[in-house]
Amino acid sequence: MIQLKKSIPALPVISIAKAVEFYESKLGFKARHQERGFAILVRDTVELHLWESCDKSWKFRLWWIFRPIQSGAESFIAGTASCRIEVEGIDELYQEYHAQNILHKVHPEITDQHWGHRDFNAVDLYGNLLTFYQEMS
Repeated sequence: MIQLKKSIPALPVISIAKAVEFYESKLGFKARHQERGFAILVRDTVELHLWESCDKSWKFRLWWIFRPIQSGAESFIAGTASCRIEVEGIDELYQEYHAQNILHKVHPEITDQHWGHRDFNAVDLYGNLLTFYQEMS
């Protein structure tokens, strides 16, 4: 019997060191592993992976003629990802992140969704979207 068990979001960032500092100081995660170009962050049972999206060579080539953009780590990819993280105590977490000033600027409030989730959005240092949700009873 096949059973999918876990998903770990991998978010692109420009600087691993700066991103880890942000996730630790603003989001309450701790780095379980960190190396050049990659980090694993945890908070409670949630695990996030960060990978360095730092290839800037695309800026300096005539890619449309000679070499297409293809490394997969181009710097413009940082901040283009999102994930949803299930939580308990959404109101308390919302207050914690509100105090850190990391809520999404356009949609900063907690919203009761018609599909049964109560959620809010935060953004990391590079603009990756983190949506925190709790099942509504």
